[in-house]
Amino acid sequence: MTQTARQIVRYAAFALLSVIAMPALAADVVYPPGLRVGLVPLAGLQKAQAFVGFESNDNGVKMLMTELPSAAYSEVENALKTDAPAAVGPNGVKPEPIETAAGKGFFTVETAKVGADDVRRYSMIVPGDSFSGYVAIQVAASAGATFSDDAVRKMLATTAVRKDVPIEEQLGMLPFKVTELSDFKSVRTLAPGAAVLIGDASGDTNIETAPFMILGSIAASVEKPEDRGRFAQQAAAQIPGLRDARITSSEPMRIDGSPGYETRVEATSGTTPVTVVQWLRFGSGSAALRIIASAPRDQWPTAFTRFRAVRDGIEPR
Repeated sequence: MTQTARQIVRYAAFALLSVIAMPALAADVVYPPGLRVGLVPLAGLQKAQAFVGFESNDNGVKMLMTELPSAAYSEVENALKTDAPAAVGPNGVKPEPIETAAGKGFFTVETAKVGADDVRRYSMIVPGDSFSGYVAIQVAASAGATFSDDAVRKMLATTAVRKDVPIEEQLGMLPFKVTELSDFKSVRTLAPGAAVLIGDASGDTNIETAPFMILGSIAASVEKPEDRGRFAQQAAAQIPGLRDARITSSEPMRIDGSPGYETRVEATSGTTPVTVVQWLRFGSGSAALRIIASAPRDQWPTAFTRFRAVRDGIEPR
């Protein structure tokens, strides 16, 4: 089993000794903003403030929800099919099948310690269209009477997936407004409320073979204007997924009336020769708007015009 699958098992949880009260379920599946996986939360849970998922008012119950690569589910399923020893986690916890609205999932539960306190930890993975849905729940001992094993399992069985997150929902979570998409075909959340990828690729693979942009922000504690160039080049050098990268230009510019920096890079992404541009728009705070745009080299002239249109359509909220 790969590291991804081991982590899924490690953060798992399963089996309480007594069932007391079972809280009621809400009526409909609730999808955390930006996610393609959702469920019907138990009564007493509401949207979490510091992470993506749900929590109780007293923080006795925390439920983290996220998306993993599609291979994560397959790794767990295949390991269980072959009864491989690797299917068992480090604490002897083995995922068990569970029928959900999304299809057959695998979930675990175990007792753990947080400081001196006992907690129950549950985890579940389900298949998605091009991803795996993952849910991790921690229940404090003080909440165990209400959020029993049976209650949590009933809630997990309601887990569903949706094919896409509405574009308006994804863009509405960002700290800035995106008013122009320049005919890009897809929008995909990379970090809910922090970064999105817009592009022309039809799926989640081979993204580099078509133009795409990543819109987000970066911590930028640049005290002096003359330090912006060095900061921009350092940030460009850390763009992931590039091989044989070479900065071809880096110069200051104004972006929507604010100081900015444009840095261009020639590189290879996968097997595709690409040209990449990074725009940084500095503000008065400790973060800068960061736009990374990439296109196959033979598509660059047309793509660059579209990239600039998106850049110029970004407005503060």
